[in-house]
Amino acid sequence: MADTERLTIALPEPMAARVRAAVEAGEYSSTSEVFRDALRLWEARRELRARDVELLRRRWDEGKASGLAGEVDVKSLIAEEKAKKAKRR
Repeated sequence: MADTERLTIALPEPMAARVRAAVEAGEYSSTSEVFRDALRLWEARRELRARDVELLRRRWDEGKASGLAGEVDVKSLIAEEKAKKAKRR
């Protein structure tokens, strides 16, 4: 196993109880495993968020580079979308 470092955390009692219950139920072999799993999920969520932000930035830049769209008649746009939705049904 890679080098490990012991960390101490403080949890509100309801969270600590859920962690203990998961270990007692056999879902995890130890409380450390609960936190390793939680950290893996946290890291994956951060990576997804970073990808989403990058995609939004690219699309924003593409939209800006495409030129001015002009004025938008919101009421007409909504009516068109409602008509499309009704047609699909």
